[in-house]
Amino acid sequence: MSFTTYTSPPSAGRREWTALAVLLLPCLLVSMDVSVLYFAVPFLTAELEPSSVQQLWILDVYGFVLAGLLITMGALGDRIGRRRLLLSGALLFGLASGAAAYAQSAEMLIAARALLGIGGATLMPSTLALIRNLFHDAKQRGKAVAIWSSAMMGGIAVGPVLSGALLEHFWWGSVFLINTPAMVLLLVCGPLLLPEFKNPAAGRFDLPGSLLSLLAMLPTVYGIKEIARDGLALRPVLVLVAGLLAAAAFVYRQRTARHPMLDLELFRRRGFSVSVLMNLLAMFAVVGCAVFFTQYLQSVRGMSPMAAALWNLLPTLAVGGMAPAAAALAQRMDRAHVIALGFVIAAGGFVWLSWLEPGSALWFVLVASSVYASGLVMVMSLGNELAIGLAPPERAGSASALLESGTELGGALGMAILGSIGSAVYHADMGDALPAGLPSAASDTARETLAGAAAVAAQLPDRAGEALLTAARSAFTDGLQTAVLGAAAVMACAAVLALTLLRGLRLPGVEGEPDAKAAGAPQGSAAPAGVEAVGPSAP
Repeated sequence: MSFTTYTSPPSAGRREWTALAVLLLPCLLVSMDVSVLYFAVPFLTAELEPSSVQQLWILDVYGFVLAGLLITMGALGDRIGRRRLLLSGALLFGLASGAAAYAQSAEMLIAARALLGIGGATLMPSTLALIRNLFHDAKQRGKAVAIWSSAMMGGIAVGPVLSGALLEHFWWGSVFLINTPAMVLLLVCGPLLLPEFKNPAAGRFDLPGSLLSLLAMLPTVYGIKEIARDGLALRPVLVLVAGLLAAAAFVYRQRTARHPMLDLELFRRRGFSVSVLMNLLAMFAVVGCAVFFTQYLQSVRGMSPMAAALWNLLPTLAVGGMAPAAAALAQRMDRAHVIALGFVIAAGGFVWLSWLEPGSALWFVLVASSVYASGLVMVMSLGNELAIGLAPPERAGSASALLESGTELGGALGMAILGSIGSAVYHADMGDALPAGLPSAASDTARETLAGAAAVAAQLPDRAGEALLTAARSAFTDGLQTAVLGAAAVMACAAVLALTLLRGLRLPGVEGEPDAKAAGAPQGSAAPAGVEAVGPSAP
């Protein structure tokens, strides 16, 4: 038997870790922009006077455009250079932030938010793909991805708090202007610290494939969110079906195109495809239950939006170290067990929340939320690390885009499915709780949402209004309990899937010798460039 010797991959130094700190800037800002408008809506509504439809587009267009362009931008970065795409996106993001801050009409703000979505779509896959190029040592890359994942989760939670603080002292446009200094810093430091990388063998850009990816993601996410908001109406269902048909056409295009945007062989790597699924399921639970948690603090416990945002931040801060801890744990034991453990912890947190009552102590809510958030941070951190570690460096941009697309779909599905479950329970409970003689319009409003019930209760005599509000809060909590039990069931199934599909999978450069078969790669495929180890060759 002969042995083939490989040299160890180079370790990252101070320059690479400083570059990671620079990459966290766009990561934080893009995730913050998802939630930063929550408090600003009343202020911009008073000044710009948008219609109800325009207000929905102001809130949603950023996420729609971001989701629709992720795959396109990931493939584009592989071709023109990830640093170039990142810096171009930073420039666009900064300029669009200024345009949004000083928007003079609802139409102008919607257009600026769409431009922010385009910029965000260039930033997200580029940051994760550049981590693949900066950190060749798999252990260090695992720590870097864990920090990146924590920044992503933290940005979503910090957005409302920062928004509320700014609005106490400045006008509503200040929530956008905070992006500009960070983007200027990125434009200055990026060329000095970040390496350039592109795939010289990528071929021509697949414009038809790009259009099909947009036609697939945008209607699919839009349809799911509209169904979550308004129920199974004809228009969102047709839009969703159109998106799914475009997705099928996109897959066919990628299988037959000479220079496809995506390497579908990535999905033959067991670790990659399963990690995308794990991230989707984790985000399903995060977004689906976050909506209930925020409403519980504000509408059931009666907190102000700012107080609710501050308390909502506490679980995020409490679990800030879980991603690095999961990365360290995965270096000592089978990562399938660590990911499954994360799902089990999340399921336990959701079961805990199923005992929540309208009068439960605040610590009960916060601890339960911290428990489920801890588990999901573990899952998403290891899922990101696994997918990026198994993807070839020249395809890291596309791989990152697929991961981000999966999380966008997971969030939309969580909002739709878990939100529908909670709403159905609320409607059923409220059907028997409405006072006799209430006008049909008021009954419909109270039965629709907790906020609607609060508005109706305010117009009733004191005792009747208080009885209606108490019933509505109880019905909402019943819906929350049912929704989190649904999330717990999904998490339990995900734990079983992780143990079944990921057991024994080894990430090259961490657990031992590169093993293409164990990693789920096609037979004969090479290990990712820059990953080296020592192992026996065939006799």
